[in-house]
Amino acid sequence: MNEEAQLCLDEAKEGMEDALGHLDREFQKLRAGKASPQMLEGIIVDYYGAMTPIEQTANINTPDPRQIIVQPWDKSILGELEKAILNANLGFTPKNEGEVLRISVPPLTEERRLELVKKAKGQAETTRISIRNTRRTANDLAKSLEKDGLPEDESKRVQDMIQELTDDYIKKVDEMLDAKEKDVMTV
Repeated sequence: MNEEAQLCLDEAKEGMEDALGHLDREFQKLRAGKASPQMLEGIIVDYYGAMTPIEQTANINTPDPRQIIVQPWDKSILGELEKAILNANLGFTPKNEGEVLRISVPPLTEERRLELVKKAKGQAETTRISIRNTRRTANDLAKSLEKDGLPEDESKRVQDMIQELTDDYIKKVDEMLDAKEKDVMTV
């Protein structure tokens, strides 16, 4: 296999690996009954006029599996932090204790568990679409290499290898979804 064909395969693999990594990070944000600092990832706080991720404005930790403590580095933004957490609509309400925000993570109801599974399935489908888009881009590159002088049988072999990669990554997405679904539904 020549260098361009190998580069085409490497790019496809890298794109699919990135999609899988993104899905893993999204799954970490879905809570399965126990508190974790990742649950607050993605929340944006109005920090003196600049929209800033919450993890850059406060220390977030979990003293026990049922609560999250958010301790801002600047006490004057406690109200902004509280408002940002409420607006994120994560299903819990922070309690302002003057210096820290204490978030009690309630146990999941059956309805909320099913809602989280539905959300996880949506994220998995988005990842599958991303993987298929990566496949399409790689196949287009392989076809353009064929026009630039790559033998036809070599191009077909590269496209077959890309399809095998796609199948492998789609299978990994399904496995991750099954594991997350089991984790969320376990009481």
